[in-house]
Amino acid sequence: MYFDDAEPLEEYRMALNREEREQFLAEPHVAAFAVDAGAGRAPLTVPIWYQYESDGTVWIMTALNSRKNELIQAAGRFSLMIDRLEPTIRYVSVEGPVIATEPSTIDHLREMSARYLPAEKVEGYVEFASKNHGEQVLVRMRPERWLSSDLGSV
Repeated sequence: MYFDDAEPLEEYRMALNREEREQFLAEPHVAAFAVDAGAGRAPLTVPIWYQYESDGTVWIMTALNSRKNELIQAAGRFSLMIDRLEPTIRYVSVEGPVIATEPSTIDHLREMSARYLPAEKVEGYVEFASKNHGEQVLVRMRPERWLSSDLGSV
């Protein structure tokens, strides 16, 4: 029922097939990002914009000197959980290793902004973010583990 190493939890859940998972990740949902925060701490978990590429790579942008980036580099991996409530309750969770960290560019910022914002707001946001968010990095992750479900209209 589930992909890879996950066990089915309840019979009414229907795992998504590969095409459904990829299509869902290609949609502009806000993800819940999580990374190990070290011994004695719960994972750092925050909402984040992400981009999904056709080769299966997921990437995020974050400030070079942020706690988030420090924890990503220390852990070497992170997870994203993406969900929606309508028209049915559906989620996809991915977890995997960081495969690259690189300086982000204005083009990355523009691409990410265009994914989430109305067209008329993109350039204004890009200008604001490039002036106010500091140096950014792009972190690429290759999902190794997937967990997905469509709960229907329960």
